[in-house]
Amino acid sequence: MRRRLLLAAPALLTLAAEAPPIPTVASFSLLTDMLRRIGAGRITVTTLVPVDGDAHGYQPRPADARAVSGAQLVAVNGLGLDHWMDRLIQSSGFKGTVAVATAAVTPRSMAGGTATDPHAWQDPRNGILYARALAAALVAADPSGATGYRAAAEAYVADIQQTDAWIEAQYTAIPAGSRRVITTHDAFGYYGARYGIEFLAAQGLSTEAEPSAKAIAALVAQIRREKVRAVFLENMTNPRLAQMLARETGAVLGGTVYSDALSGPKGPAATYLDMLRHNTGLFAASMRG
Repeated sequence: MRRRLLLAAPALLTLAAEAPPIPTVASFSLLTDMLRRIGAGRITVTTLVPVDGDAHGYQPRPADARAVSGAQLVAVNGLGLDHWMDRLIQSSGFKGTVAVATAAVTPRSMAGGTATDPHAWQDPRNGILYARALAAALVAADPSGATGYRAAAEAYVADIQQTDAWIEAQYTAIPAGSRRVITTHDAFGYYGARYGIEFLAAQGLSTEAEPSAKAIAALVAQIRREKVRAVFLENMTNPRLAQMLARETGAVLGGTVYSDALSGPKGPAATYLDMLRHNTGLFAASMRG
């Protein structure tokens, strides 16, 4: 009997090593990147809103419901960004773990104070809270992987902290009066609060809504008055608004920044940390003139 058990042990180890990965679903690309960093090779991730996509007004497809139904963990941003996920989770019959990445985030209001700003990841300190919330959810969904998930999360946290320090250093020599940026979507409030930058935008919470003529006229006047140097396009918004603002005010188009979605794997913002560094490089260059 003892010999049989000894012979069986390698087979059991092989089966454990070949255990299928944990299926997970992320509402949008930024959470996908975070899950892959923390997943320690034990998970697969299905992304619902693709790279360069807009999570605000996404319309789920039947394939999305099937993906959620078959997952053991579903990751959402929360704070209203991916509100459509609530209905999708309920209608799909999902029975697994739901990870709310912003669970520990202190939310701020959008410009004007009329709605909660869901773009909390733009402050790397909140990115750390995201990483730890996702790690805790993975541990709950797959306790046998706890050690790996926690170690991967802490290594990721160290990378985020290093990126945060690098960003802060880029603005050290830039006077406070020069720290003004125009974007086509109000998505950088947390970033602005973290690094002392004023972001002006012609659009509010929804990227689907067209800004009013009155709002655009007021923004044009403000750009001229405050001599803002650059207008930035965003990867998931219509470029015509930024082009019009640049034409009307003489500000230059400062390049494409990434707010609500990552780029493709060959783009400049293929990961969360790449996104933060890419955006910072463009913003800081525009302020230096």
